[in-house]
Amino acid sequence: MNLTLRIWKQAHARGNGRFETYQVTGVDSDMSFLEMLDVLNESLIEKGEEPVSFDSDCREGICGTCSLTINGISHGPDAGGTVCQLHMRRFGDGETITIEPWRVTPFPIIQDLTVDRSAFDRIIQAGGYITANAGTAVDGNALPISKEDADVAMDAAACIGCGACAASCPNGSAMLFVAAKISHLAHLPQGAPERAMRVMAMVSQMDEEGFGSCTNHAECEAVCPKEISISHIAKMNREFIRAALKSGV
Repeated sequence: MNLTLRIWKQAHARGNGRFETYQVTGVDSDMSFLEMLDVLNESLIEKGEEPVSFDSDCREGICGTCSLTINGISHGPDAGGTVCQLHMRRFGDGETITIEPWRVTPFPIIQDLTVDRSAFDRIIQAGGYITANAGTAVDGNALPISKEDADVAMDAAACIGCGACAASCPNGSAMLFVAAKISHLAHLPQGAPERAMRVMAMVSQMDEEGFGSCTNHAECEAVCPKEISISHIAKMNREFIRAALKSGV
């Protein structure tokens, strides 16, 4: 396969970005998308040119690091997967592919396709945890949890924090990410002691980071690599109202 790549190039956060066009030849259709970018970078290095900066880690669809917008779609054309799980057979010989970083204000560009997603880390630090005494693990049968709650909590916990939800939302909202973290713990007894504090603190931090509000476009659900349902946003809203009424806010 021979491909034309339009890739966003930006030297640093305060630099002026632009699209650069690259030609890649001899691409194997069984390559992953990131392997194809590796081939491009190897050829650029051989020619003494600056390689394209992009993030990757596990390359197994687990870590969420491979944050790319491909032809206008977060993580590319395949539903329920990350960029590292996308294979070149999804594209045609001679096709032009446009590759951009996440486009949302709280994720500033570091270089080229690499963005700073520490805003998500700060939201988690605000309340996405439980406080537990150190010691041996509690017996698995000591805290009875219904099958329904366990399933919903597990679905929410599947969130890998990639940021595709915010990057694809017309409002730049991070509601699906925050809702998944809140809903996960709200369905488990371990999350009960800090339940009200958690939702108030995490929503407040989300707003402080500059993410937009949710207006139910559901684009976040459509591009989520773990297919997390927007029903968790409804759960978060109920948790927030409950906490606000209790605190008198």
